[in-house]
Amino acid sequence: MKTDNVIKWALFLALCLIWGSSFKLMEESASIINPQRLAALRIFSAAAVFLPFALFHIGSIPREKLGLVALNGIIGNLLPAFLFAYALNDPAITGPMGGILNALTPLSVVLIAIAFYKDRVAIHKLIGIGIGLIGLILLTLLPVIRDHAEMTMARLLPTLCILSATILYGINVNLVGHKLQGIEPIRLATVSLGLMIIPTTACLFYFDFFSLPFQDTDVQMAIWKGSGLGIAGSAIATVIFYSLLQRAGGLFASLVTYGIPVVAVIIGWLDHITIDPIQIVCLGIILSGVYLVTKKA
Repeated sequence: MKTDNVIKWALFLALCLIWGSSFKLMEESASIINPQRLAALRIFSAAAVFLPFALFHIGSIPREKLGLVALNGIIGNLLPAFLFAYALNDPAITGPMGGILNALTPLSVVLIAIAFYKDRVAIHKLIGIGIGLIGLILLTLLPVIRDHAEMTMARLLPTLCILSATILYGINVNLVGHKLQGIEPIRLATVSLGLMIIPTTACLFYFDFFSLPFQDTDVQMAIWKGSGLGIAGSAIATVIFYSLLQRAGGLFASLVTYGIPVVAVIIGWLDHITIDPIQIVCLGIILSGVYLVTKKA
């Protein structure tokens, strides 16, 4: 029993560290090889790792659901990778800020369930959504008011990109929960990511990835980081998450939501990024909302 607890917490901490550090890696790499190339490289790397397993498992996926499985890879991995890479290339969105905004994902899951699947939710979950949205609004507006800045679309766009990514995550979770039940999660993950080898290869050529000056050490480092994001942050982390889910259950696994932004903020602080007190306060508000949304009745 004690060994199981150690393994459970080790998996939990590994996930928090991998996903929490990914925002800093994206921020550093996107500015060197550009966001589009970084996103394509990240998902290509993950797809390449999972491709042998995808080829092995694809026969067990019902043929009529293969389209939905591919859609799972597109909206759950491919498009969010592009949105995050674009947003984190903007000076206004630091790694800690990206981690904080990503914490809104559980709220998106519940909102999509209500809006499109007519799921009935408890009143405390609705209150949690409201609290989370208040945290988001304050996070967006308070720095503008304090700095007497103008609220322009250019200023809002990076934040909207990350919000769009969390909405895509919400759509994806509901897609899996309502349309892809019965498919073993690890098989679904390997096949959906493995199928992304096709669009990401096309993207690498389309965005002239192979024209990069590969002899440049900064470019080499950015490519290593981008590949690491895919291999560790998308492929290995997926296996860890499902292992944690199997060992500890959904409730414990969902606690990763709290760890990711905390790790992102700590890494930013260690890297001497200025952490705005407003961000810390708003993170607390958002996580309070997330707690209510994920809390069982």
